[in-house]
Amino acid sequence: MTELVLNPGNATLADWREIYRGATLKLDPACRPKIAASAAAVARIVAKGEPVYGINTGFGKLASVRIPAHDLEALQKNIVLSHAAGVGEAMPIAVTRLMMALKLGSLAQGASGVRQETVDLLEAMLAANVVPVVPAQGSVGASGDLAPLSHMTAAMIGVGDCHTPHGIVPAKVAFVAAGLEPVTLHAKEGLALLNGTQFSTAYALAGLFEAELLFKSALVTGALSTDAARGSDAPFDPRIHLLRRHRGQIETADALRKLMAGSAIRESHRVGDERVQDPYCLRCQPQVMGAALDVLRKAAEMLQTEANGVTDNPLIFAEDDTALSGGNFHAEPVAFAADMIALAVCEIGSLAERRIAMLVDPALSGMPAFLTPKPGLNSGFMIPQVTAAALVSENKQKAYPASVDSIPTSANQEDHVSMAAHGARRLIGMAENAAAVLGIELLAAAQGCDFHKPLASSAPLEAVRTLLRAQVPHLDDDRHFHPDMEKAIALVRNGAVVEASGGVELPTISGSVA
Repeated sequence: MTELVLNPGNATLADWREIYRGATLKLDPACRPKIAASAAAVARIVAKGEPVYGINTGFGKLASVRIPAHDLEALQKNIVLSHAAGVGEAMPIAVTRLMMALKLGSLAQGASGVRQETVDLLEAMLAANVVPVVPAQGSVGASGDLAPLSHMTAAMIGVGDCHTPHGIVPAKVAFVAAGLEPVTLHAKEGLALLNGTQFSTAYALAGLFEAELLFKSALVTGALSTDAARGSDAPFDPRIHLLRRHRGQIETADALRKLMAGSAIRESHRVGDERVQDPYCLRCQPQVMGAALDVLRKAAEMLQTEANGVTDNPLIFAEDDTALSGGNFHAEPVAFAADMIALAVCEIGSLAERRIAMLVDPALSGMPAFLTPKPGLNSGFMIPQVTAAALVSENKQKAYPASVDSIPTSANQEDHVSMAAHGARRLIGMAENAAAVLGIELLAAAQGCDFHKPLASSAPLEAVRTLLRAQVPHLDDDRHFHPDMEKAIALVRNGAVVEASGGVELPTISGSVA
């Protein structure tokens, strides 16, 4: 397992991806002076005795209530306990770790007023794999992701449960086993920990990383389907795409062209093929997938900015001991980014399903009905295509923009909210659906290419077929289909399909090829 140094405010998408995939992290020690200066500023503000929101006042609608100095620690503890009001299934551990890392990077920029020992505890919890159990439902994406971040913070004060290498145990037990001590929250610290967009951003980043893998995998399965259908690579000619000028489209066409280069199947019908044009699901892959790539890149840009931002409230400016109340906790940028990712994931799966439907239709593919040598006696790929259609329609329903919704909260003090949490939380499930569609396409495309033997596809695509055939044999007569599907889906989800085609560089969300 790798360890990376987290540079607050300057982390890359690659850094966040590594953390999501399990990397440990160490906070750059250069941030310590800013943390100390911010905490000292809060101490001076408290000493002045003047009312400052979030430091010595109530919260939200109760901001006008002044809190005496002797109750400030109780105030911070109370806000954590009262706001830890989430419901539903627990967040996946990988996403919770990413949320903790995002919060760590935000606090360490020295604008939140927390002490070094509080930051150190969050870092130590990550190092020890002490991960709070956080219910995933309860945030509307403003004022920050209050409920889920409160559950995270509650664990830091010894309340609630934590995932550990030995299972789920009470937070206090987990801390003792890891040699950690719960923190006593000082002025501003509870609010700094539970206010912010890190829950929504973590889920959105997780969805983005899964969507990038989907995109690459769909280029491979799409190219294989094109060969299986004896489709043309002429629509991938760079001259077509240069005239339209969309970068994603140009790069997608280039990748598809390279994936098919050298295919004997393609060469076998280059001359004398009576068909003039392929269906859109083959011909328009650069236009559809390229647009998805451009959208994912824009979402990546927005989320990288958000991940490096400070989003709690109020913010502390140590140079003049100022606490400024604003609205950085409003997660509208994350909501928009999540909606864009959802649209891209939906379309990636939708186009793949149309390719499956085309392959199983003898009138379109020219192959046996439902890709079985004995249609009628055997049903072949009939119902896997139905499953793909069901998953695509489920994703269509989930893709409705979350950002257009809002509902007032906190007695209308928080009268417009982003719904970023909903928008981001759906993405992993949508990606799983789309990955299943691609797994089915992988099976169907490989089966289709089998009918063209002894002709072979290109070297990269034959490597993918070899990978699949090592686990799933050609389908002659009907057999229990589910195990075959699970194996193919796993090859998509774990990145093996993309890795097998490694001779071709595929576009990435960062704007480079890899």
